[in-house]
Amino acid sequence: MGAGKMGSFFLDLLSFEHEMAVYEKDPQRMRFTYNCQRFTQLDEIKEFAPELVINAVTVKYTIPAFREVIPYLPHDCILSDISSVKTGLKEFYESTGHRYVSTHPMFGPTFANLNKLSEENAIIISEGDYMGRIFFKDVYGRLGLNIYEYTFEEHDRTVAYSLSIPFVSTFVFAAVMKHQDAPGTTFKRHMRIAKGVLSEDDYLLQEILFNPYTHDQVAQIRSELKLLLDIIDHKDAEGMKSYLTKIRKNVRE
Repeated sequence: MGAGKMGSFFLDLLSFEHEMAVYEKDPQRMRFTYNCQRFTQLDEIKEFAPELVINAVTVKYTIPAFREVIPYLPHDCILSDISSVKTGLKEFYESTGHRYVSTHPMFGPTFANLNKLSEENAIIISEGDYMGRIFFKDVYGRLGLNIYEYTFEEHDRTVAYSLSIPFVSTFVFAAVMKHQDAPGTTFKRHMRIAKGVLSEDDYLLQEILFNPYTHDQVAQIRSELKLLLDIIDHKDAEGMKSYLTKIRKNVRE
């Protein structure tokens, strides 16, 4: 479901070993899909009778898209999502009566090299269907991804740390940024990251930051900035040395 960047990625990945179809309301988005059937009507899904549905629509519409398509699915069809925001999904899945599997490929088309993923990670939610988990373990394993199994709650805690901290840091950089006629290398690298993050869907950014575990992470950034500002204001050389030693140790670990 959905022929965006990640939907198209999974189509390309799976279409030579499985009979695939893509459902997309906007036919223009299916122009570059191949080796699969292309659906724009729900009745076509019913006739196709899939064994597994991979929901790759924008995170804002993940649950509404499931609700729309479920009446046209066989009862034994496994529901799956690849959403980076799992809020409400566990309760929704359990209300459907369908088997389900939830995963999160921790790489996005914005930054990752999709042809070289051995340094990237994927999370498989441990509370899903056993056969569904085995399927995605095999898919992600063949890509060379590092695979981790978390509960829904553990996933949300991990995302609050691994996404909210760099996102908020990027927001702050962008908020105070001024045009530079001759930017340095570090500035240009930060600028590329900022442009990539800010190209993401607004709702996705919102939901990641509204994760119930994000507040404590952002509060920690605020505390560290207060400490660093105090060192700067007092020109505390010893304090700066200790601070740099601490953060270098964090980076090494």
